[in-house]
Amino acid sequence: MAGKSKILFIGGTGYIGKFIVEASAKAGHNTFVLVTESTSNPTKVKLIDTFKSFGVTFLHGDLYNHVSLVNAIKQVDVVISIVGHDLLADQVNIIAAIKEAGNVKRFFPSEFGNDVDRLHTVEPAKKLFNAKAQIRRAVEAEGIPFTYVVNFFCADFFLPNLAQPGHVVGPSAGPPKHKVIILGDGNTKAVFNKGQDFATYTIKAVDDPKTLNKILYIKPPHNIITLNELVSLWEKKTGKNLERIYVPGEQVLKNIQEASFPLNMALSISYPVFVKGDHTNFEIDPSFGVEASQVYPDVKYTPVDEILNQFV
Repeated sequence: MAGKSKILFIGGTGYIGKFIVEASAKAGHNTFVLVTESTSNPTKVKLIDTFKSFGVTFLHGDLYNHVSLVNAIKQVDVVISIVGHDLLADQVNIIAAIKEAGNVKRFFPSEFGNDVDRLHTVEPAKKLFNAKAQIRRAVEAEGIPFTYVVNFFCADFFLPNLAQPGHVVGPSAGPPKHKVIILGDGNTKAVFNKGQDFATYTIKAVDDPKTLNKILYIKPPHNIITLNELVSLWEKKTGKNLERIYVPGEQVLKNIQEASFPLNMALSISYPVFVKGDHTNFEIDPSFGVEASQVYPDVKYTPVDEILNQFV
């Protein structure tokens, strides 16, 4: 472990967090996870046992207990936050603790999604993305060394049901059987990455000077695909054609306004990507970012084509 940073995870027992904590431990970093005094959630208890088998160290603390945060942060070199949507704004507490501790070489705030500074957002998702953007500005204002990880869409959530908005998402979701809803014309390119893959790229970036004060974009070439291409790929694998129902951008906006939660949230997250093309409508300039598969060509990521095979 010589030369490898010690990493503290805040929010490490969440859905995204578990991938990155595991990647950290397996890469040989001294890995620490902040946990509250007691956890009764059986899923998290099981996950904590798994982390223990990887050699992860648990530190007791709380996002709302400044002293506990500072004490935990003083034991590490790098802090990675993967707190959930409801806690995004409260990362100002982590920023304050990092400033007081004075020893952190790099902070990764809770991003792991779209580039929030380059989105055509609409409510209700706009509030969510704005909270992330405000944390970016707070980190920069305090002069804290950072890396922002933009992995776009988590394939584990979006691909099981071919990115159908408002339907059940996640590993248990099933693909559409007869028809598929396509927002926009289906020709804008989106990016889908497996959790294990973007976790590996994230940990690669921890001690890399090329990613210091930069955005790490995870856009491997075989994971950039349009919805039309995605559906065609699925049809080829299953031998069944799906009826494609296209929803123009203006209608999507109207549907967002008329829908209730969680459909309005799902649609407002999908709108900037599938209608406005916000995953791929900008160039990654070296002044603000790097692309992961170019910087780390040794990482064997999982292409969309291969990811889909598990759902056939």
